[in-house]
Amino acid sequence: MLQKVIDTLLGVPPALALLIIAALVFGEAALFFGFVIPGETAVVYGGVLAAAGKVSVVIVLLVVIAAAIIGDSVGFEVGRKLGPRLTRAPVLRNHEDRIEAAQAYLRRRGGRAVVMGRFTAFLRAVMPALAGASRMEYRRFLAFNAAGGVLWGSACVLLGYFAAHSISRVTHYLGLTSAAIVVVIVLGLLWAWHRRTRDA
Repeated sequence: MLQKVIDTLLGVPPALALLIIAALVFGEAALFFGFVIPGETAVVYGGVLAAAGKVSVVIVLLVVIAAAIIGDSVGFEVGRKLGPRLTRAPVLRNHEDRIEAAQAYLRRRGGRAVVMGRFTAFLRAVMPALAGASRMEYRRFLAFNAAGGVLWGSACVLLGYFAAHSISRVTHYLGLTSAAIVVVIVLGLLWAWHRRTRDA
Protein backbone atom coordinates (compact mmCIF):
# COMPACT_ATOMS: atom_id res chain seq x y z
CA MET A 1 0.00 0.00 0.00
CA LEU A 2 2.76 2.42 0.98
CA GLN A 3 4.70 1.65 -2.18
CA LYS A 4 1.59 2.30 -4.30
CA VAL A 5 1.10 5.72 -2.68
CA ILE A 6 4.76 6.60 -3.24
CA ASP A 7 4.64 5.38 -6.86
CA THR A 8 1.47 7.43 -7.49
CA LEU A 9 3.03 10.61 -6.13
CA LEU A 10 6.24 10.09 -8.03
CA GLY A 11 4.25 9.32 -11.19
CA VAL A 12 2.89 12.87 -11.42
CA PRO A 13 4.52 14.70 -14.37
CA PRO A 14 7.27 16.98 -12.97
CA ALA A 15 5.88 20.13 -14.64
CA LEU A 16 2.43 19.51 -13.14
CA ALA A 17 3.93 18.70 -9.75
CA LEU A 18 5.90 21.97 -9.75
CA LEU A 19 2.78 23.89 -10.78
CA ILE A 20 0.76 22.37 -7.92
CA ILE A 21 3.55 23.05 -5.41
CA ALA A 22 3.88 26.66 -6.58
CA ALA A 23 0.10 27.20 -6.45
CA LEU A 24 -0.18 25.85 -2.90
CA VAL A 25 2.79 27.86 -1.62
CA PHE A 26 1.54 31.01 -3.35
CA GLY A 27 -2.05 30.54 -2.20
CA GLU A 28 -1.11 29.91 1.41
CA ALA A 29 -0.69 33.63 2.18
CA ALA A 30 -2.15 35.27 -0.92
CA LEU A 31 -5.49 33.43 -0.70
CA PHE A 32 -5.33 32.08 2.88
CA PHE A 33 -5.05 28.46 1.64
CA GLY A 34 -2.88 27.81 4.68
CA PHE A 35 -6.00 27.35 6.78
CA VAL A 36 -6.82 24.23 4.76
CA ILE A 37 -3.61 22.90 3.20
CA PRO A 38 -0.25 23.77 4.77
CA GLY A 39 2.15 24.64 1.96
CA GLU A 40 5.06 22.94 3.70
CA THR A 41 3.52 19.53 2.91
CA ALA A 42 3.75 20.27 -0.82
CA VAL A 43 7.26 21.66 -0.45
CA VAL A 44 8.54 18.54 1.32
CA TYR A 45 6.94 16.51 -1.50
CA GLY A 46 8.95 18.61 -3.96
CA GLY A 47 12.12 17.57 -2.16
CA VAL A 48 11.09 13.92 -2.45
CA LEU A 49 10.54 14.38 -6.21
CA ALA A 50 14.03 15.85 -6.53
CA ALA A 51 15.53 12.95 -4.58
CA ALA A 52 13.84 10.55 -7.00
CA GLY A 53 15.52 12.30 -9.91
CA LYS A 54 12.25 13.58 -11.37
CA VAL A 55 13.34 17.22 -11.26
CA SER A 56 16.42 19.19 -10.21
CA VAL A 57 16.49 20.14 -6.54
CA VAL A 58 17.69 23.60 -7.62
CA ILE A 59 14.57 24.07 -9.74
CA VAL A 60 12.34 22.98 -6.84
CA LEU A 61 14.12 25.46 -4.56
CA LEU A 62 13.73 28.31 -7.05
CA VAL A 63 10.03 27.57 -7.64
CA VAL A 64 9.26 27.29 -3.92
CA ILE A 65 11.17 30.41 -2.90
CA ALA A 66 9.71 32.50 -5.74
CA ALA A 67 6.16 31.32 -4.98
CA ALA A 68 6.64 32.05 -1.27
CA ILE A 69 7.94 35.58 -1.84
CA ILE A 70 5.33 36.47 -4.48
CA GLY A 71 2.47 34.93 -2.48
CA ASP A 72 3.45 36.85 0.64
CA SER A 73 3.74 40.06 -1.38
CA VAL A 74 0.18 39.58 -2.65
CA GLY A 75 -0.97 38.86 0.90
CA PHE A 76 0.76 42.06 2.04
CA GLU A 77 -1.09 44.04 -0.63
CA VAL A 78 -4.41 42.49 0.40
CA GLY A 79 -3.76 43.56 3.99
CA ARG A 80 -2.73 47.05 2.90
CA LYS A 81 -5.92 47.47 0.88
CA LEU A 82 -8.27 46.05 3.52
CA GLY A 83 -6.61 47.60 6.55
CA PRO A 84 -8.53 47.02 9.83
CA ARG A 85 -11.33 45.33 7.87
CA LEU A 86 -8.99 42.40 7.36
CA THR A 87 -9.72 40.97 10.82
CA ARG A 88 -13.43 40.90 9.95
CA ALA A 89 -12.90 38.84 6.80
CA PRO A 90 -15.06 35.65 6.82
CA VAL A 91 -12.05 33.32 6.74
CA LEU A 92 -10.64 34.96 9.90
CA ARG A 93 -13.78 35.37 12.00
CA ASN A 94 -13.21 32.20 14.00
CA HIS A 95 -9.60 33.08 14.80
CA GLU A 96 -9.93 36.40 16.65
CA ASP A 97 -7.72 35.38 19.59
CA ARG A 98 -5.00 34.04 17.33
CA ILE A 99 -5.17 37.15 15.11
CA GLU A 100 -4.75 39.40 18.15
CA ALA A 101 -1.79 37.32 19.31
CA ALA A 102 -0.25 37.53 15.81
CA GLN A 103 -0.73 41.30 15.75
CA ALA A 104 0.92 41.63 19.15
CA TYR A 105 3.80 39.46 17.94
CA LEU A 106 4.19 41.67 14.87
CA ARG A 107 4.25 44.82 17.03
CA ARG A 108 6.91 43.31 19.32
CA ARG A 109 9.16 41.78 16.68
CA GLY A 110 8.51 43.88 13.61
CA GLY A 111 10.18 42.47 10.51
CA ARG A 112 11.56 39.51 12.42
CA ALA A 113 7.96 38.35 12.96
CA VAL A 114 7.61 38.04 9.18
CA VAL A 115 10.62 35.71 9.07
CA MET A 116 9.64 33.64 12.11
CA GLY A 117 6.01 33.51 11.00
CA ARG A 118 7.12 31.47 8.00
CA PHE A 119 7.68 28.47 10.28
CA THR A 120 4.17 28.35 11.79
CA ALA A 121 1.22 27.37 9.56
CA PHE A 122 -1.25 29.93 10.94
CA LEU A 123 1.22 32.82 10.94
CA ARG A 124 2.41 31.87 7.47
CA ALA A 125 -1.15 32.40 6.23
CA VAL A 126 -1.89 35.70 7.99
CA MET A 127 1.37 37.49 8.80
CA PRO A 128 1.88 39.10 5.35
CA ALA A 129 -1.64 40.53 5.36
CA LEU A 130 -1.25 41.75 8.95
CA ALA A 131 2.04 43.41 8.01
CA GLY A 132 0.29 45.17 5.14
CA ALA A 133 -2.59 46.26 7.38
CA SER A 134 -0.07 47.66 9.89
CA ARG A 135 1.33 49.91 7.13
CA MET A 136 4.80 48.41 7.29
CA GLU A 137 6.96 49.85 4.52
CA TYR A 138 6.90 47.39 1.61
CA ARG A 139 10.65 47.49 0.95
CA ARG A 140 11.27 46.57 4.57
CA PHE A 141 8.65 43.83 4.42
CA LEU A 142 10.14 42.47 1.18
CA ALA A 143 13.58 42.11 2.73
CA PHE A 144 12.27 40.06 5.65
CA ASN A 145 9.83 38.24 3.38
CA ALA A 146 12.66 37.17 1.08
CA ALA A 147 14.79 36.02 4.02
CA GLY A 148 11.92 33.97 5.43
CA GLY A 149 11.09 32.50 2.03
CA VAL A 150 14.68 31.40 1.44
CA LEU A 151 15.10 29.89 4.92
CA TRP A 152 11.74 28.13 5.05
CA GLY A 153 11.75 26.99 1.42
CA SER A 154 15.28 25.60 1.64
CA ALA A 155 14.60 23.82 4.94
CA CYS A 156 11.42 22.10 3.74
CA VAL A 157 12.75 21.11 0.31
CA LEU A 158 15.98 19.73 1.75
CA LEU A 159 14.03 17.91 4.47
CA GLY A 160 12.10 16.02 1.81
CA TYR A 161 15.22 15.54 -0.29
CA PHE A 162 17.41 14.03 2.42
CA ALA A 163 14.57 12.13 4.10
CA ALA A 164 13.80 10.44 0.77
CA HIS A 165 17.44 9.43 0.35
CA SER A 166 17.45 8.04 3.89
CA ILE A 167 14.27 6.08 3.23
CA SER A 168 15.82 4.65 0.05
CA ARG A 169 18.83 3.42 2.01
CA VAL A 170 16.59 1.93 4.71
CA THR A 171 14.56 0.13 2.03
CA HIS A 172 17.74 -1.29 0.53
CA TYR A 173 19.12 -2.62 3.81
CA LEU A 174 15.99 -3.57 5.74
CA GLY A 175 13.33 -4.27 3.14
CA LEU A 176 9.98 -2.64 2.40
CA THR A 177 8.18 -3.67 5.61
CA SER A 178 10.82 -2.21 7.89
CA ALA A 179 11.06 0.88 5.70
CA ALA A 180 7.29 1.34 5.96
CA ILE A 181 7.57 1.32 9.76
CA VAL A 182 10.32 3.93 9.59
CA VAL A 183 8.21 6.08 7.24
CA VAL A 184 5.23 5.90 9.62
CA ILE A 185 7.44 6.95 12.54
CA VAL A 186 8.97 9.83 10.56
CA LEU A 187 5.56 11.03 9.37
CA GLY A 188 4.23 10.79 12.92
CA LEU A 189 7.07 12.96 14.21
CA LEU A 190 6.56 15.48 11.41
CA TRP A 191 2.82 15.60 12.12
CA ALA A 192 3.44 16.15 15.85
CA TRP A 193 5.89 18.93 15.04
CA HIS A 194 3.39 20.52 12.65
CA ARG A 195 0.60 20.42 15.25
CA ARG A 196 2.87 21.97 17.86
CA THR A 197 3.96 24.82 15.60
CA ARG A 198 0.40 25.40 14.36
CA ASP A 199 -0.94 25.69 17.90
CA ALA A 200 1.93 27.87 19.08
